[in-house]
Amino acid sequence: MTKRTVVKPGYIKSSESTIKVPVSQLGIGMFVSALDRPWLETPFLVQGFLIESLDHIMLVQEFCDYVYVDAVQDNWVPPEERVAAAAKKKKKRYIQKVSVEQESGVAPGVYRQAKIIVKSVLDDVRMGNALDAKQAKATVSDCVDSILRNPDALMWLGKINNVDNGIADHSLNVCILIVAFGRHLGLEEYELEQLGLCGLLHDIGKMKVPHDILTKRGQLTDKENKILRGHALHGRNILMSNPGLYHGVTDVAHCHHEHLDGTGYPRGLKAVGISQYTRMVTIVDTYIEMTTGELGEKPCSTLEAIRFLYASRGTLFDDALVLQFVQCVGLYPPGSLALLNNGEVGIVISTNLKDRRLPKVLILLDADKKPIKPRAVNLGNSTEQGERKEYLIKDILIDGSFGLELKEQLKKGLRLS
Repeated sequence: MTKRTVVKPGYIKSSESTIKVPVSQLGIGMFVSALDRPWLETPFLVQGFLIESLDHIMLVQEFCDYVYVDAVQDNWVPPEERVAAAAKKKKKRYIQKVSVEQESGVAPGVYRQAKIIVKSVLDDVRMGNALDAKQAKATVSDCVDSILRNPDALMWLGKINNVDNGIADHSLNVCILIVAFGRHLGLEEYELEQLGLCGLLHDIGKMKVPHDILTKRGQLTDKENKILRGHALHGRNILMSNPGLYHGVTDVAHCHHEHLDGTGYPRGLKAVGISQYTRMVTIVDTYIEMTTGELGEKPCSTLEAIRFLYASRGTLFDDALVLQFVQCVGLYPPGSLALLNNGEVGIVISTNLKDRRLPKVLILLDADKKPIKPRAVNLGNSTEQGERKEYLIKDILIDGSFGLELKEQLKKGLRLS
């Protein structure tokens, strides 16, 4: 194909070889050569990349206001092809029925009850009793209802309550985040119920793994690791004995450690053998493990987890689903402890659907890191005509920073208002 120069209306020409493009005007086939911010502040590991899909465009829009693209294109995709691709992306659109403040009056009760039931269900299996599928389904249904009203409240609670790293906590939080992910993808409500059950029971096989291995801090021996990996087969066997369950739940429990390139376990399946729900749960499971610090590993930041997922797309994880997941959680998910540019510290309580870089934050510490009466600040309201005003997130902190442990704050009656 003959090279040609592409200059679109509204683009600002920056040099002989690049043009400055607002992210709202990005198109498939453009090659991004520079960003409006340091590369390390984004999940893009390669300094320069080709935009290959609408999902890729949306991911760039999550992190940048404008980018620089090569003016000379070898593989420009015609507009009519971009429209055809967009038509295939039709999905169910959900609206937030209530504010996060309103849902925060309901969500804690939903979370507490779900946690009790999940622990009871898993303990029954550990003791050799049958899985109480009815209770599990009811728990998922309650979570789906809350997330459909407003996903941020339960995601906030899940983030704060996942510091203990117990199997019940982890399973419930995978359930919550996978349902929120499915909502973002526009899945139907019955699919969210199925997906939530897959998330809730994905690690049920660990109930057959010795407790000392599950709770061991530090690296496992080869023998211990082999025993731990057996939880995938245990999970399949437990769930296969419950014929009333949606069949995908068994598949996810058995295959959620498989990778697209065949390097996973227990069967070394490649992409063609891994279902969509399994691919989704694998992404969510990995993200939560990384950000909470499983098996004694130090928790990593949200951005570090996102960068790992992004770097591993197409090999370990599904490419398109990783891009969608990053859009779903954003750089600052609800429950993140944030340091603002004025020195104040707060917790992210809800996302900004128009610009996920500017969420709503509940300020807990002043610039001197002293406790203050909590006050909510909508960072989206601190931006006017593209100019940053007083509030902007400078960094995401690890729980416990400046003596601020969010779970303890929750016990003291912290509310999202």
